[in-house]
Amino acid sequence: MNIYALCDQSTLSAKGLSLKEFVALCKKNSVEIIQYRAKSDDLLYIKSQLISLRQLWDKFLIINDHYALASFCDGVHLGQDDIVAIDSDKTNAINILRSVIGKDKIVGLSTHNEYEILEANDLDLNYIGLGAYRPTSTKDVDNILGDELDPLASISKHKVAAIGGVKLSDTFKYVHYSVIGSGLHED
Repeated sequence: MNIYALCDQSTLSAKGLSLKEFVALCKKNSVEIIQYRAKSDDLLYIKSQLISLRQLWDKFLIINDHYALASFCDGVHLGQDDIVAIDSDKTNAINILRSVIGKDKIVGLSTHNEYEILEANDLDLNYIGLGAYRPTSTKDVDNILGDELDPLASISKHKVAAIGGVKLSDTFKYVHYSVIGSGLHED
């Protein structure tokens, strides 16, 4: 299973972890992708964190939501609310997003059910995030997929990243990436 690490700034701060320490954990666990998420920080701080991460990390780096900062990384991951904030028509939203960040950037979209996966199948995406698999401490979730996650992943035409409460020990048949957050040091 390929590991995609969620670097949540609030979690790092709460645990007293530096970016350098987080990246060391990522390297120790053979992580392939880091997504940086900072929901409550300003853009200048997020930009400085992305620049620092890029100096420490030479693999794929994704920014959560803040697509204006995509030039400092390899792509962007959006939630359902974030994509419709760009345009209520998701195809138009992705076209607008790609015109802003460029065609060569990675674009991922969170999905939570069969309808959103089927809708995503018609979008110009590189992958979908699917979940939540379990409850998670990094985000409030009310839709827990549990054992339904893998069968749902099988209907996606895009690569699938399992999100939400995923542990290093979890295995899936149809999932390409397991998104691990604070659990990098567990199991």
